[in-house]
Amino acid sequence: MYSEKLEKLIAMALLDGELSEKEKQILFKNAEKEGIDLDEFEMVLEAKLFENNKSDKPVTVAPKSDKFGEVKKCPACGSMVQSFQIKCIDCGHEFSNVQSNASVNRLFEMLNEAESERKDEGMSVAKALGGMFSAYGLGVDNRIDSKKKTIISNFPIPTTKDDIVEFLSLAVPRAKSVGNIFTRKEPENKSHNDFVNVWKAKCEQIIMKAKFSMKEDKRALEEIMLYAKELKIK
Repeated sequence: MYSEKLEKLIAMALLDGELSEKEKQILFKNAEKEGIDLDEFEMVLEAKLFENNKSDKPVTVAPKSDKFGEVKKCPACGSMVQSFQIKCIDCGHEFSNVQSNASVNRLFEMLNEAESERKDEGMSVAKALGGMFSAYGLGVDNRIDSKKKTIISNFPIPTTKDDIVEFLSLAVPRAKSVGNIFTRKEPENKSHNDFVNVWKAKCEQIIMKAKFSMKEDKRALEEIMLYAKELKIK
């Protein structure tokens, strides 16, 4: 019915009468590569699994996630697309990711939580050491700043157009130094400028991702490249 390779994969996956999440993803990914209709493939797998188990209980073979390895299923037409694509090439459906939008907000929540730690630790140290606090405050500041930079660096890169644009609109102003040669080291400016490099590095990652995933959407890419121009990123 299917290719020899896919039939062997199905047979091996069904040997124990069950399908693990990893086995489901491998089977669906290979079926997609062979151009097999995934709804049909799901029905065939369910029938094979039902026959092997000889059970009256319903079985489900589709992966729990809409992502199968490095591909995902379009919710509009069911076609498989690469996970980095922002639009289905078959029906034109544009992917949006509410969870990713929420995660952008979560980034700033995490940064605010880290900043709260700075205040809480500062108050605790000041209370414990009294006048000696100034000798220890720098250590607290360095640790919290390092933690915040790690949070920014490790934050997942957005995958949809709206999420990328939203992130850059918030990140680009933070990736540009403030003040001039005489004022950039003043306390207020310094606290901003100390994070410029980490924000710029994150913007570079996102812009590179956008250049790859938005190559078919010229208007969106032009908007992204305006942000790149602000940061002098080619």
